[in-house]
Amino acid sequence: MIEVRCKNINITRSFAEGTTLLDVFKGFPELDFPYPPMSARVNNSSQGLKFRVYQSRDVEFLDIRTWGGMRAYVRSLCFVLYKASQDVFPDSRLYMEHPISRGYFCNFRKADGSTAEPDDVARIARRMREIVDADMPFNRCEAVTEDAIAIFRRQGFTDKVRLLETSGQPYCDYYMLDGTVDYYYGPLVPSTGYLTVFGLEKYHSGLLLRIPNRKNPSQLNEIEPMPKTFGVFAENVRWNVIMGLQNVGAVNKACQKGLASELIQVSEALQEKKVVQIAEDIYRRYNDEAHPVRMVLITGPSSSGKSTFCKRLSVQLKACGLRPISFSTDDYFVNREDTPKLPDGRYDFDNIAAVDCATMERDLVALLAGKKVEIPEYNFTTGKREYNGKRLQLGEGKVLLIEGIHALNPKLTALVPDSSKYKVYISTLTSISLDDHNWIPTRDNRLLRRIIRDYNKGAYTAQQTISQWPLVCEAEEKWIFPYQETADAMFNSALNIEFAVLRLHAEPILASVPKNCPEYAEAHRLMKFIHYFVPVPDKEIPPTSIMREFVGGSSFKY
Repeated sequence: MIEVRCKNINITRSFAEGTTLLDVFKGFPELDFPYPPMSARVNNSSQGLKFRVYQSRDVEFLDIRTWGGMRAYVRSLCFVLYKASQDVFPDSRLYMEHPISRGYFCNFRKADGSTAEPDDVARIARRMREIVDADMPFNRCEAVTEDAIAIFRRQGFTDKVRLLETSGQPYCDYYMLDGTVDYYYGPLVPSTGYLTVFGLEKYHSGLLLRIPNRKNPSQLNEIEPMPKTFGVFAENVRWNVIMGLQNVGAVNKACQKGLASELIQVSEALQEKKVVQIAEDIYRRYNDEAHPVRMVLITGPSSSGKSTFCKRLSVQLKACGLRPISFSTDDYFVNREDTPKLPDGRYDFDNIAAVDCATMERDLVALLAGKKVEIPEYNFTTGKREYNGKRLQLGEGKVLLIEGIHALNPKLTALVPDSSKYKVYISTLTSISLDDHNWIPTRDNRLLRRIIRDYNKGAYTAQQTISQWPLVCEAEEKWIFPYQETADAMFNSALNIEFAVLRLHAEPILASVPKNCPEYAEAHRLMKFIHYFVPVPDKEIPPTSIMREFVGGSSFKY
């Protein structure tokens, strides 16, 4: 017998050696879960519910309302979609490309290369429902990597073959669903019967896989139109196809051939080209006699690279003949004692109420009127807004750049005419995939950046950054994402070789997270994830790169 402590209720019970997590869950009838568990953490390491426990362990069960549980649900749903698409359209190809509109965009091609019509989508959706109703088991198989590669090669999965050939792992897992084989880099739910809530619709030229709302899992997420964001993703996917770098295996192969330097150069050139295009658009609108732009608002979620983008944009605006002046919305923070608080008593710096909107808007109106205005500077040490003699005035050829997480919130600039504003949204819209059925979450990109930057600055340990991350994500959902589609321009700060460079920085930092803390589960997941990438030193990353904001060595002063 072994001892298992259920961390959800802090109760320990004895079980037979080799008991599955699903049976362990049933052995704790006190667990009051409104939804069934999707996965679990065993000693703070993520596992599927068919995992067998052979030694005494701590176990925490995760339902669909947790990030870990939702990830298991979505991965499993993707497998059902793949199997259904193969059952209905043999020899078709499915590419799980990126999150969009509160679901996931899938590029689908039938055997003849044509896209799916609405009737085709309906047929696939019906087959998905049949598979779910049949409650088919997901079977996890462990194999020597060479054997798994042979299996995927026979299936024509060159994307998975390249990934596994370059992963350097002696063993790997793959999954079977009623004779259909696939690969996923995280646990799945025990069977298809768990996946009762889903949707599938025609979306642009592909499919939109709809998923449950994490806070209300009995309902689907509402579809949110995001044409501008979709356009940025599509543009980057096209470039990846042109460069032959749609997935990590292809990037790894290129790096092993000594092409990492070229990949860095091309990626940086594409980003700089986009910065130039935005600067030229601002210059054109600045000279619009009827509706001249005088103010550029720049926002994006945490660790998207706003500060470096702002500086690179300033350089290009100067090259256009303009004279940019700038400040951050953070300079208008209210004094610490007036800052709103979270339910646990911590300060909520992401809340719009943390910014003195009235004072900022008054100063903006004065600046647009040509007046000289003294701009405050926030002292994060004392928690006070200070006036230290920083005076700005918009004269001939000058344009104002304002950077901050609330920059696109209309509450900050309600009295400023829309024609005077140019809005920029920046984020890591990661378009490269691990393989055709495993996308890279954009949040993982930003979390790795933030972990590295916080650690290098001595601000927070990896454990502390991971601990704060859920609150950061909730704030983004509330204060940033609702306004991203109002942007005049969108900038993707992700590089297709980025994770290969971040790996060498992230590994020792993630390894420092203690195994006995809850944050280890996320650190372990990220560590496993970055090990899919062939490491690339950062020596050829230019000093003006957005990546330098996180790994250090930037030529800009922040």
